[in-house]
Amino acid sequence: MVSDTLVEEVRARADLVEICGEHMPLKRVGKSYRGPCPLHGGEGLNFSIDAERGIYKCFVCGEGGDVFSFVMRRLGLEFPEAVRYVAGRVGIEIPDERDRGPDPFARLREVNAFAEEWFLERRRAAEGRTAREYLAGRGMDEEAADRFAIGFAPAAWRELRDAALARGFDEDALLEVGLLATSERAAEPYDRFRNRLVFSIRDLRERPVGFGGRRLGEDEGDAPKYINSPDSPIFEKGRFLYLLNAARHNMRRNEAALVVEGFMDAVTLHRHGFANAVAPLGTALAAPQAELLRRYAPRAYLVYDSDAPGRRASFRAADTLLGAGVHPLIVTLPGGEDPDSLVRTAGPAAFRALLDDALDALELKLRILGKRGYFESAEGRRRALDHLLSTLRAVQDPALRDIYIGRVSETTGVRRETIVHEVARGKPRTVQAGRRAPSKGASADRHADGRTAAERSLLLLLVRDALLTEGLSERAWIGRALDDGVRTEHFQEPAYRALFDALAEGYRTGGRFDAGALLESIPSSLRSLVEGLLGDTTELTHPEEIYGASVERLIYRPAEERLREIRREMKMADEAQKRELLREQLEIRAGLPQSEKRRLALVLPWLDRSEPTDLDEGRRNG
Repeated sequence: MVSDTLVEEVRARADLVEICGEHMPLKRVGKSYRGPCPLHGGEGLNFSIDAERGIYKCFVCGEGGDVFSFVMRRLGLEFPEAVRYVAGRVGIEIPDERDRGPDPFARLREVNAFAEEWFLERRRAAEGRTAREYLAGRGMDEEAADRFAIGFAPAAWRELRDAALARGFDEDALLEVGLLATSERAAEPYDRFRNRLVFSIRDLRERPVGFGGRRLGEDEGDAPKYINSPDSPIFEKGRFLYLLNAARHNMRRNEAALVVEGFMDAVTLHRHGFANAVAPLGTALAAPQAELLRRYAPRAYLVYDSDAPGRRASFRAADTLLGAGVHPLIVTLPGGEDPDSLVRTAGPAAFRALLDDALDALELKLRILGKRGYFESAEGRRRALDHLLSTLRAVQDPALRDIYIGRVSETTGVRRETIVHEVARGKPRTVQAGRRAPSKGASADRHADGRTAAERSLLLLLVRDALLTEGLSERAWIGRALDDGVRTEHFQEPAYRALFDALAEGYRTGGRFDAGALLESIPSSLRSLVEGLLGDTTELTHPEEIYGASVERLIYRPAEERLREIRREMKMADEAQKRELLREQLEIRAGLPQSEKRRLALVLPWLDRSEPTDLDEGRRNG
């Protein structure tokens, strides 16, 4: 971080007139300088600079500030970058904190830098003729290929490996960044990228962190068309965007990003004036990538293929962007075209016209559903709402969410309060940075989860009682649970539900169970979970307390779930709905026993911090 003292020194020494004059013609008018505003592209002398005070103001677009805000707005820089930019202009050196201390991944960065230059040299050499011809066919000359660091990987199996080892790099580093790969069929590691056009993926400091390879030979069997570097200590595909290093400032200036599918799409758009284009790295747009976009632009144009798979990918990406607070618009390309081919054949103007015609993601969904006749019947409208819910649940911006809900209600004929309730019933799918989703192979026995702990505790008690009792008599815990109102639908875990059914049936018929009989009474697909339950050695030292707490938790769980839904609905409801929801919330709380109210006060602390509403006022005055 740059100190306040240093910032003020840079500000005092900066000449705002000189810096602004590099971006527009200026004319002295009295004590101020005037010119056409470079921030909104005006033509009149509406941009005014007060040289003595070091501030500017545009009387059309309303932008104003000091030298730092001008540089930030004009060049798309963040504040620290703007300070460093101006400091460089006035001869003040600001140390870079990022350079303090040794870089633990320096050797990995060095090997990637070597590989980038090596790939470039191979493209320029005689062996790179195929790559040069391919690029020429895409309208790209050598200068452009160098600008975007596009290289070539020869077809040889170990040419890069041998060159890197000869330069003094060790094989472990090459393996760690994914430049080499291994196979049970190969005695030694081999080059991952072979006979491919190679795109360098750089971080925001212009350092190569990974590579993407496009196959050049069309007769290479099952070899994938595109491959990327695997994740490494300096590279994670879901946290980088191709050409973000070159696009971020333009994204700020345009207040928009263009998101395309392929490396060449992004490169072609940059070359033809659309320098705010980026591309995910061969995968669906991930939440961390959407967060990256949000740093630089409030909206994003999704320019994917317009066939069915491309459209589905567009809608998934749109939901991810909404979850990050970015407004998605979807561009419809002509059939068979991608951004690269369209711009090269039809020209930039044709592509810009498509951007102008881009539709909000929800609006496009509504149009597609309407064309398919979804709104012509009650069943169709119900199915249409199901298709729209993912987008409604994803949106984070309150104003946009309100607009979306109103638009869906207007189009489908479904009441607003019904849509609000449906949205609140589900939660938006979000992925926190740094966390990974559990694998499908993870155990289904989530007894550490508070929502299933009560199910497990109760069934431990019921199972042990069943195994120790000659017959499931009226003294059995299962009988007491049934008398107290516990039912199958109170269990969320399918295996627990099946096991409770088996115990209840045994109780009703007076049967006797052993472990084998219990396992035979449930589907085989659920037995591993129940085996874990049967093998649990937890001591149930206070069975009465365990029983009471578990039963209460199960029976009143729907009330807790509904209170949580009400909380979510409140954020989307209008004033009339809020009054009704608060009334329902109060009714639910009034019907709960004191012990459950005390528990909810701990898990739902906001229940006791509700702000006064018209309903409260009415009660006080009534």
